[in-house]
Amino acid sequence: MGGGRPAVVLLSGGLDSTTVLAMAKAAGFAPYPLSFRYGQRHVIELEAAQAVAAAMGAVRHTVVDIDLRVFGGSALTSDIAVPKGRSAAAMSDGIPVTYVPARNTIFLSFALALAETIGSSDIFIGVNALDYSGYPDCRPAYIDAYERMANLATRAGVEGTQRLVIHRPLIEMTKGQIIQAGLRLGVDYGGTTSCYDPGEDSRPCGECDSCLLRAKGFAEAGVADPLLVRFGMAAS
Repeated sequence: MGGGRPAVVLLSGGLDSTTVLAMAKAAGFAPYPLSFRYGQRHVIELEAAQAVAAAMGAVRHTVVDIDLRVFGGSALTSDIAVPKGRSAAAMSDGIPVTYVPARNTIFLSFALALAETIGSSDIFIGVNALDYSGYPDCRPAYIDAYERMANLATRAGVEGTQRLVIHRPLIEMTKGQIIQAGLRLGVDYGGTTSCYDPGEDSRPCGECDSCLLRAKGFAEAGVADPLLVRFGMAAS
């Protein structure tokens, strides 16, 4: 499965996290992808994550089961309608109902535990501060603060055997730049999924915030989205 230092990569099966996995591999890390079945309505993303992890030669792909539906509070984990057809201005105005309370904090905590147990000092996350739909836990200040806290929270940190770094290579990139970077690394985006409200056949709705941001990215990159081509939703 390749050498290199072990690194935990948070992997949803979406465009951003798949690109980050490719970047971690290209940087010489041995990737340990970590995904979550958390009660999300778009659980189909886990099939994409498993396929991506296998295709990219992950050392070990871990899927953790937690149920954030017990809290609700999000269109992704409760019976709240997913917003459709919003303008870019609307998407950038406030925190949308697709925000899952504390999700990245929870995911990073599991990543921190996995990193310590495999002797890793590196966590990769695909947060993005430009096309990020207003999520507060995707901001650079949040990731910086979590990294400082994480180094106070583990035995490895206290004993000085680990200095954890949370890598966020996409933090200041547009979706178009992310796609171009992934294509240069050979990423097949046809195997990824981004939709918050997919159909039973995994067909993307094309109208939720995530679908619209994805479409904007491929338009900026000047290439067709292979996922839409596969579903006959775009010209090849």
